[in-house]
Amino acid sequence: MSRTTVNGQLRPRWPKFARRAGLAGAAAALALLLWPPGATAAYPNPGLVTGDIGIHDPSMIRTDSGYALYGSNNLLDARTSPDRTAFSNAGSAFTGPQSWWSRYSPEQSPWAPDISYHNGTYWMYYAVSSFGSNTSAIGLATSDTGLPGSFTDQGIVHSTSSDSDYNAIDPSLLVDDDGTWWLAFGSWWSGIKMIQLDPATGKQHPDHTEVHSLASAEGGIEGPALIKHGDHYYLFNSYGTCCAGTDSTYHIKVGRSTSPTGPYADADGRSLLAGGGTFVLESHGRFIGPGGQSVLSDTDGDLLVYHYYDGEDNGAPKLGVNLLDWSSGWPVAY
Repeated sequence: MSRTTVNGQLRPRWPKFARRAGLAGAAAALALLLWPPGATAAYPNPGLVTGDIGIHDPSMIRTDSGYALYGSNNLLDARTSPDRTAFSNAGSAFTGPQSWWSRYSPEQSPWAPDISYHNGTYWMYYAVSSFGSNTSAIGLATSDTGLPGSFTDQGIVHSTSSDSDYNAIDPSLLVDDDGTWWLAFGSWWSGIKMIQLDPATGKQHPDHTEVHSLASAEGGIEGPALIKHGDHYYLFNSYGTCCAGTDSTYHIKVGRSTSPTGPYADADGRSLLAGGGTFVLESHGRFIGPGGQSVLSDTDGDLLVYHYYDGEDNGAPKLGVNLLDWSSGWPVAY
C-alpha cells in the first residue's frame, strides 16, 4: 500500500512485457484519454508471476533478501521471491495469534496487511475483524528485516465498534514529504477514512484525533491504497464485493487531490465522496474481481499489486502485478 524504496539493492528482473514499457505505457495512456466515459476499456492481463501465487489483499516490499509479499488470513500469509516473478510459500508474518485479536475476531485471523519501510524499520499495519462486522481494529507490527516470522506486535492503532458509522480495517500508510504520517482505512458503512499518526510510535497521534472522510460509494467501497505521485495524492479504492470467487464484483478506481486529507476527485471532476472514481482495473477475460490493491514504488516504476479470481481455475484467488504509467497524470495499468 505505501510507496517504499530500499536503496543499495540490485535491479530486479521483470518479465519481458516490462521491456516494452515505453510503448505499452504510451498506448495505455492514449487509450484512457480517448475512451468515452462509462465505457469498458481494454485492460492488461497481469504480468508474469509463477509459483505459489494464491493470496488475498497482497502488499509487497523489497528487502535485503529479495521480495516479501503478505496477504490476508493464516496469521498473514507470506510469500517470498528473489526476482518478483517466482514466488514461494514462506509461512506467515506472525508465529502465533496475539492476545487481543479475539476481542475482534473469534477466528483470530488478521486481514489486509500494509507493509512499508521507514527509518530503518519495517512497519506492518493490518486489520482484525469478522466478515460483515465493524467491530474491528487496526494493529501494528514491526520488524528489522521484513521477513516472515520476524514481526513484533505493537498492539492496536485504531478501533471501531458496532456503534461506529465506519469500519477500522484495510489500512494504508502514507508518509508525506514533510514527515507527517497518515493512515487511510475503511470498508463499506460510510466509506474510506483517514487519521494522523505519531511517527514516534506509528499509532494515532494524541494531539490530532480528527477522522477525515475521503471516499464513499453505494454498492461497497473498501481497501484504500494512498500514495503521492508528483504534486498529487492518489487514492485507489476497491469497489463492489470481494471474496466470492467468480461472482466477485471487485474493481479498482482512483481519485486524486492536492492535499492528503482531500477532497479527492476523479478525472471528470466527480467527488469520491459522491461515488466518483476513474477506473484503473476491472474484470476482463479470466481475471475476475481485481482488487485488494496496494502500490509499491520499485526501481523500474510503480507497481499495482492486487488479487483476482481465476475464471479458468475454479475462481481461485491469485496474485496480479502490473506496472503503472503516469504520463496522462493518471495511473494506467499496463
